[in-house]
Formats: sequence, C-alpha cells, structure tokens
Amino acid sequence: MISKTTIDQVYETARLEEVIGDFVQLKKSGSNFKGLSPFSDERTPSFMVSPVKQIWKDFSSGKGGNVVAFLMEHEHFTYPEAIKYLAKKYNIEIEETEKTNEQKEQANERESMYLVSEYAQKYFGDILWESELGKAIGLSYFKERGFTEQTIKKFKLGYCLDQWDGFTTAALDSGYQLDYLEKTGLTIVKEDTSNPNNTRKFDRFKGRVMFPIHSLSGRVLGFGGRILTNDKKAAKYLNSPESEIYHKSKVLYGIYYAKQSIAKEDNCYLVEGYTDVIQFHQRGIHNVVSSSGTALTPEQIRLINRLTKNITVLFDGDAAGLRASLRGIDLILEQGMNVKICTFPEGEDPDSFSKNNELEDVVSYLEKNAKDFIQFKASLLVEEAANDPIKRAETVRDIVNSIAKIPDRIKKEIYIQECAQIMNISEAVLFNTLAQIGKKDVADAKKQLKQEHKAFDVVKNETVPEKVDVQYELERKIIEILLLYGTRKEEFEDLVLKESEEGDLILEPESLEIKVYEKIFLDLQEDEIELAQPKFKDIYYKLIEALNNGTENFTVNSFMTELEQEMVNEISSILMEEERHVLHNWESKDIYPKAKENTISQLVSETILTLRCFLIKKRMESLQNQTQEIHKDHKETLEEIMNYIQLNKLLNQKLNRVLS
Repeated sequence: MISKTTIDQVYETARLEEVIGDFVQLKKSGSNFKGLSPFSDERTPSFMVSPVKQIWKDFSSGKGGNVVAFLMEHEHFTYPEAIKYLAKKYNIEIEETEKTNEQKEQANERESMYLVSEYAQKYFGDILWESELGKAIGLSYFKERGFTEQTIKKFKLGYCLDQWDGFTTAALDSGYQLDYLEKTGLTIVKEDTSNPNNTRKFDRFKGRVMFPIHSLSGRVLGFGGRILTNDKKAAKYLNSPESEIYHKSKVLYGIYYAKQSIAKEDNCYLVEGYTDVIQFHQRGIHNVVSSSGTALTPEQIRLINRLTKNITVLFDGDAAGLRASLRGIDLILEQGMNVKICTFPEGEDPDSFSKNNELEDVVSYLEKNAKDFIQFKASLLVEEAANDPIKRAETVRDIVNSIAKIPDRIKKEIYIQECAQIMNISEAVLFNTLAQIGKKDVADAKKQLKQEHKAFDVVKNETVPEKVDVQYELERKIIEILLLYGTRKEEFEDLVLKESEEGDLILEPESLEIKVYEKIFLDLQEDEIELAQPKFKDIYYKLIEALNNGTENFTVNSFMTELEQEMVNEISSILMEEERHVLHNWESKDIYPKAKENTISQLVSETILTLRCFLIKKRMESLQNQTQEIHKDHKETLEEIMNYIQLNKLLNQKLNRVLS
C-alpha cells in the first residue's frame, strides 16, 4: 500500500488546474477557470475549476471532486493508479507501507509479470522498426493493411522474429526470469525428452506480428499475434494464455485508447478484430473496442458499462457469423444497456469499409444503418422463417426471449409493442409469452401493463413551482460554513434564554470568542438537533471529528482524501454551486459589495437561528395535530405550544422578522 506520507505529499504538491489543464482547455474566469465539459458534448462551458479550493465541478454531468477524483472519472484510474500518476508527474518518490510476506510475494509476482510484458512490448517494437527482417516482414505487412507509421507507433504494434527462441534469449540476457516469461505465456517451456535435466524454450509468438493488449489504465496485459505464413496447422491469430494479469473474459482490445471518447460520445462501437479497431481509430472514430475474436462476456460488457449505457455492434456481411453473434446481444440486454446493430455491405467489414471511405461517409453510414436490436433481429429472423408458420412462431419466441433479458419493465413494454407491429401479432399474446418464459417481474403481464400506463396517463402542461425543502437547504448551508470557515475564530453574540422578573421568557446576549465549528457543534448539541439528511449527517460528523483533531492542519482537500467518492461529489457540489453564480469585477463599476468573509459570525448565527425556528414550527404543527385527538386532556400540550410560540417570536425578533 502507498504510505499516507506519500499521499499527503501528492495532495499538497499537485495543482488541480495544471492536472486538469492536461486534458481540458481551461480559460480564466475571475478567480476560477472554466472549460467545456470533458464528460458530455456541450457548447457552453459549464466545467469549473477552483484553484483556491482545489476542487472542480462539472455542472452538465453533476460530477465533481478533487484532483484524484478527476483522474478516476476522466482516465478511469483506480485510486492507487491516480496517486501514482500524480507522483510521477510531480517527481514524488512513492513510499509503500510494510506488507506481509504473502502480500509482498503476490505483489512482486504481478509486478514482475507486468514488467516482463512491458519489456516484450518494447522488444517487439524495436524489432519491427530497427531490424532488417522486422522492417521487411512486419512493417511491410502493417503498411499493406493501410496503417500509417503514426498509427503503428500509437498502438505499439511489433514483430516477433521467426526464430525458436529469439525473444526468450534476449529477455533472459536482459535479466528477466524464465518463470515470469512462462507465466505470462510469452515463452513455452518443455522438458527435453533426451535429457530430463534440461528444458527446451520456445517463443510462443514466433513469426507473428504483435498486437499488445492494454488494460483500462494502459498497462500491458498480454498480446495477440497474427501469423504471416500460409501454415494451415497454425492458428491465424494467437492470444496470450490466461495468467495472473491477463483474463480474456475481462479485457477489451483498444479500451485504453477509446475510454475518453466512449464517455464523451456516450456510445461504444463494438467490433470483432484488432485491425477493425485500429482502422476505425485511424479514420477518426475513436470510441471503438474489440472482444478480440472471443465470444462477448458479461465482464466485458460491464467494462463498457462503466463508460456508457449505449453499444453499437458492428458486423460484416457474413450471415452465418451474424446468427452466432446474436447471443452476445442478449448478454448486452441483460446488463440493462441499450444496443444497436449495424451491418456493412456484402464483402465489407469495419476494417475495409473505414479504410476505403472518408470519415464523413463512415459516420453517415453508421448513423443511417444502425438499427435498434429488435428491428434488426426481427428482420433477420423473419427472412429466415419466410412463409413457414412453425419457423415464424419460433422467431417470435426467440425475439421475446431477448426482450425478457431486459431488466427495465418500461423498455420491455415498448419493445413488446414494437415487436407486435413488426410481427403483426397482438401485444397480449406477446405478454403471455413473456410470462411463460418465466420472468418474475412479468408474471401478471396485463396487470403490469395497466400499472405502467398510469405513469403516462396524467400529463399536465401546468408548471408546478418546485417546493423548497427548507431543512435540506439549511443543513447544506451548515456543511458549507464548516468546510469554508470551520477553523476560523470569530466573536459571536450568543443568546441565553432567561426568565424576566415578570415571568416572561427573554433572550439575553452574551459575547464569546470561539471557532466556527465549535459554535455550530455546541449550538446543535444544546438543542439536541441532529441533521435529518443522511448524507449531510455523515459529512457533518466526519467534519467535526477532522476539525476537532487538528484545526491547524485542516484543509478541504486533505479532508476529502479520507472520504468515499459519493461524499466527495457532494462536497464539491456544495462548494462550487456558489461559484457558478458569482459576478466578478464589481469594483470596476465603483460598487463594493460586503465580502461574506467579513460577516461569518452573522452568517453562522442566522443559519442556526433559522434552523431552530424551522424545527420549532415543525414541533408546533405536530403538537397542534395532537390536540385534534378526542377523549384526551390537552392542557399540557397547549401549555407547551404557548411556550414554543413565545420562543419562536423571540427568535424571529432576533432575526428581524415579522410574524403574522
């Protein structure tokens, strides 16, 4: 594990505006920076960065947080990967805490396998570009496929010499252990039958052009190799075997290069092969990945689901391949994702089509020919069924089977309606078929159909003003004050409830100097007030604990490092909401507004007093409801109500409010 010292140093050193500036074009806006959202397609900047607070907020998507949160959202790094990225950027040496021997061994083994894979990537690349055989065979092949030198370098393509142990010998000579070469699958080790004390070592990918397979964060997990000879006994494509770092079912080729574009375009093109991905990318369509020739798996779909809910599956014109690939469509639907299918003209595939057409033509073709899965599947299966009623019935059941995979009930209904129109069959029959398939959530199809229609029955054009949740806003304001001014020492005029000589309740002011967080905590404790919103309540107690443990060293940035991402998002929303509406340069117009920092004690007092008044009002309403009950003596209740009325009057007088 990375030590806390290193993490603290990273947070102290990293400048948010510098890090985000590597990915987003930022422009100065007062004391902040603004830019176009990297998470959505927008024309008006709504992405804001605060160098003072070291937080960012994207108002178009609702995302926000600190520097690490940005890297985790934008680059899809894990927390340790984000810390390591920043440490490398700012030349900070990473210290790791003591691990158990077992943890060390496991971490060392995985890291050793990564290092071996990264060495192999560099070795195959060097062979391709620097050796005569590499240039004559490997580089020529890639150029014949239409790849530019820039593309070849970007995807780190390479070549493994057609020698039995050329790579293995070079790796061993460079100090890499045979054990890790074997575990990554780069080297095949066999016993020498003629001499049991010796082993024979072979390069797995000899004579193949190499496609490195990267993780979401860019580490080399394994390789795909394509043979260049006409050897019928050898597989055309060969992948690294399963290992500690490479799991075929959990990896998508090209995801590292596509992740930002997928998130921004909110769509992922799914193709079959390595060259399909590379050719699309070279043409200018970057949101494309491949399952690397293997059957699509739920893990691969969930990987895409982290970036977008929309998948467009691209098939070539091979009808046999289409039929087999439809099984993958059902898996996508099961994950609750939206799927479209696009096929290319006969004899074309994503590779050839993108190579032979301009970007505008490819984009236009994809937009016009991408069909909703139900339309595509119905047209394909109906064509096969022709006029055979039995086959037609099987086709209907096949389509409904796919619809049954969808977890969202409203989507199910819409697809049933569409299927009914295409297949010219009643909705009732299709809903009954759904029920027969055995899905629990459609056991009573007709009843659910009526219930779901109710959601659309009452649609009014009237605009109903949104009711303000007073307690929510006040609790949010308390969190904001603690975050911004919790450590400040202010002079407060405290109000002490006393009884006058006439027996009336009065509030007498008493001055005291105290830190803002102490004032808020003591006031809420005194009135036994707990925040009602669970998210604010959690943040409040963590804040009070952090402020109490070390106000001198407290910063919002360091505080957020200890929190879950959901809390970080909430805090960034609270702090950045005000920045969104700030108007700058009033002074240039000879207008000098009073800075909020100069009225902190007043802000704190008014917020707490307003919360008290609100809760008193709620309590009074509750007591008044009790007096509606019959057969009950309400004398004590009425006395309590009168006391609350008097207290409420005093508090509102202090707030300079007139009560009706």
